[in-house]
Amino acid sequence: MKAYRTLFDKVLTKTDPERAHQQAFAAIRAAGPALAKARTPGSPVHALGLTFPNVIGLAAGFDKNAVGIDALGGLGFGHVEIGTVTGEGQPGNPAPRLFRLPADRAVINRMGFNNDGAEAVAARLASRLERRGTATGGPILGINIGKTKLVPEDDQTAVEADYAKSARLLAPYADYLVVNVSSPNTPGLRSLQSVEKLQPLLEHVRSIADQVTKHRVPLLVKIAPDLADSDVVEVADLAMAIGLDGIIATNTTIGREHLASAPAEITTAGNGGLSGAPLKARALDVLRLLRSRVSAEMTLIGVGGITTTEDARERLAAGADLLQGYTGFIYEGPLYARRIANGVRP
Repeated sequence: MKAYRTLFDKVLTKTDPERAHQQAFAAIRAAGPALAKARTPGSPVHALGLTFPNVIGLAAGFDKNAVGIDALGGLGFGHVEIGTVTGEGQPGNPAPRLFRLPADRAVINRMGFNNDGAEAVAARLASRLERRGTATGGPILGINIGKTKLVPEDDQTAVEADYAKSARLLAPYADYLVVNVSSPNTPGLRSLQSVEKLQPLLEHVRSIADQVTKHRVPLLVKIAPDLADSDVVEVADLAMAIGLDGIIATNTTIGREHLASAPAEITTAGNGGLSGAPLKARALDVLRLLRSRVSAEMTLIGVGGITTTEDARERLAAGADLLQGYTGFIYEGPLYARRIANGVRP
């Protein structure tokens, strides 16, 4: 880990972040056959009616287009959440749109749901299924779906139709499905977290997923850390009322408080979602609030600022059933998932 940190701080931080991501992901995919032979770390976890190989997963955003699921599993992730996938393919926001804040072990992104779209991703998942045949093992697959940017957020019918297209095409390949209404990088998206809009959206996605699958696919919602506590409680109560399977807490934050990075560096990065270590405290608070409000049967996935084994243990103690990392993976390197999975083993 020390060698990777030195490499990251001395070399990788001098490379454009988005290009570095593309190169690193290409290397992971190239190593896929070798990684597939690696032993899965940690202990199994039972959640969402599924058996996860271990507690730690890769959050949505790293593999947006389902091109490296099994290779990422080979790095030790017990589940991989692909996406965010939108109904229609879209390029996302103009570059530069990804920035590191090394002093804070944080990242700011305003990617804007750049992805190939539900049809292309579904075709890729169908090919993966055909290649795998009757093979077992590998990571649990989560599919995270979001709103196409051009769909107006104030047209509830259009929004539901957009999410429904993704659900119809992708639910047959998902071990679990996530409705993302919390990215700060699609204009108006976070307004869908209001219970008045969220309830019919979740119920519609649930209905569509049930129509296209032979068995019930668990459905979760991913929420923002910037919600007021009262809004978090409303989402929790809604989730219980409609029988949602779980909540992912949390997405990135638009906040910039208490950062160690130089103000000029933060200004240069500009708008977007902040992830990494500075998100830890609020993500933990939201998780605790959710756990105090929902039943023990509802699955909570803790994400945001999980860098160390101690962070992971603290999140589990606060009520998380599963964990996810992304920025921690970027800063800690390829052994990140194995270290977390083995470090929290009972």
